[in-house]
Amino acid sequence: MPRVLRGGVHDLGFEANRDHWINELRVLQAQIEKISAGGGEKAAARQKAKGKMLARERIEALLDAGTEFLELGTFAAWGMYEEWGGAPAAGVVTGLARVSGRLCVVVSNDATVKAGAWFPATCRKILRAQEIALENRLPVIYLVDSAGVFLPLQEEIFPDREHFGRVFYNNARLSAEGIYQIAAIMGSCVAGGAYLPIMSDESLIVEGTGTIFLAGSHLVQAAIGEKIDNQSLGGASVQVDISGVVDDRFPDDLAAIEHIRARMAELSHPRKTPFDRIESRAPAVSVEDTLGVVPVDRARPYDTYQLLASLLDASEFTEYKASYGKTMVCGTGRIDGWAVGIVANQRKIVQRRRGSGPRDLEMQIGGVIYTDGADKAARFVELMNQKGIPLLFLQDVTGFMVGSRSEQDGIIKDGAKLVNVVSNSVVPKITVFVGNSFGAGNYAMCGRAYGARFFYAWPSASISVMGGDQASKTLLSIQLKNRGDEVGDEEKEKLLEQIRSRYLEASQARYAAGRQWVDEIIDPRRTREIVSRSIEAASHEGDLREFRVGVLQT
Repeated sequence: MPRVLRGGVHDLGFEANRDHWINELRVLQAQIEKISAGGGEKAAARQKAKGKMLARERIEALLDAGTEFLELGTFAAWGMYEEWGGAPAAGVVTGLARVSGRLCVVVSNDATVKAGAWFPATCRKILRAQEIALENRLPVIYLVDSAGVFLPLQEEIFPDREHFGRVFYNNARLSAEGIYQIAAIMGSCVAGGAYLPIMSDESLIVEGTGTIFLAGSHLVQAAIGEKIDNQSLGGASVQVDISGVVDDRFPDDLAAIEHIRARMAELSHPRKTPFDRIESRAPAVSVEDTLGVVPVDRARPYDTYQLLASLLDASEFTEYKASYGKTMVCGTGRIDGWAVGIVANQRKIVQRRRGSGPRDLEMQIGGVIYTDGADKAARFVELMNQKGIPLLFLQDVTGFMVGSRSEQDGIIKDGAKLVNVVSNSVVPKITVFVGNSFGAGNYAMCGRAYGARFFYAWPSASISVMGGDQASKTLLSIQLKNRGDEVGDEEKEKLLEQIRSRYLEASQARYAAGRQWVDEIIDPRRTREIVSRSIEAASHEGDLREFRVGVLQT
């Protein structure tokens, strides 16, 4: 039977936590608004003067009335390419949209950012959008307006496996899998980038602003001496009426978007995976309580059950092996009506019984994975695959327990078993980085390398190989290894602080989002609706593959 979880006690600590995270979310929102401005007002005005809509305006026009675009990768390229003036959102807008009733992936170049040129992060972002479409069998809409590869960084985007060419490889794979792709050429579409719309199932072009060619007019003149303007070279009339490269042409952006909506409305409805869903119920605890539970000091413990109380429908949770492996919380509940299996780290200090005597108790540190917790979580993931229930991982983990007792208990064996079943899980996995995500704990709790359908981070997330204090002291000792007693205590402290500052900066959520280790930084209060949208997206996959694992050390 499910039990109803209780929220956190609204004491001074709770209120201080909530106030801190509310302020952090205000800062986050201000940064999102700045990112959404793209290349700035002047660049936007130049785009408008050409009769073109902005990237996000095009998406807004695509959306069904009353629906919301779930943007992914907003912070892509955050803090990167500063020597080139930056690349807000990596110069492309991606995410999930509902268009003519169909949930789909949208990719919209932002021509206000370096004319929509592709930075290395741009390529990674578009590849990730295609990966989401392929894994979840979602149609893709490309709104193309790009000057092609950002040439000063061409060596970081051109020849490798996950570089520019992989986009067209994915075009081919998506089409072969019967996943519909439609592209609208609304501005420049040049060189290798010209393959993207033409390898889509259908392509459109906007008259007067859209152009598509392998080489623009300047390059043509330099290469073969021919003088010609871009519209005469590869504008709408040429590529629709003469070459037949593009299917249809339209007088403006809005007309092309309306045509896309009409095409999407014609699509057959996919056979969905029958994940169980009932009528949604609000948590018994306010979602606002989510902000009060997580402490500002990431080293402080808290009760994970209080967090779950504000996430689950009616705050009801049916726990698996509640008295065993207590630093891992596993069980089932519902989010917006969807049945979900929860795998979460317990952050408070707990006790476990090691023997049969009345005093055979051991204290376990919160956020650490012990052998019994790893064993329990592995069995639970197997069970969710057996029952066909999507998995939600809530990461706040400092790693696996170390020391002689853990080694004798077989921590490596049980950790490997957990990593094995997480790797081979066939039900959709969604990962939310709540707090710490350190070392091998990141792997076991379905980090970026382990194939979750979606990865989200709260502003409180911290992702790194180990905690800041431990890492800083380790790095300092390495730096000072050959300097002996030359360095005084004051200089050591100064060096330690410099190392700690750099390390902590590199472990923050924005740093991770900038490098696309997470899909989006989200407001914790929106976790329920975002997880629900993610499960809906995953339900388009159809029949699940057979769940199998390799050799497990038992």
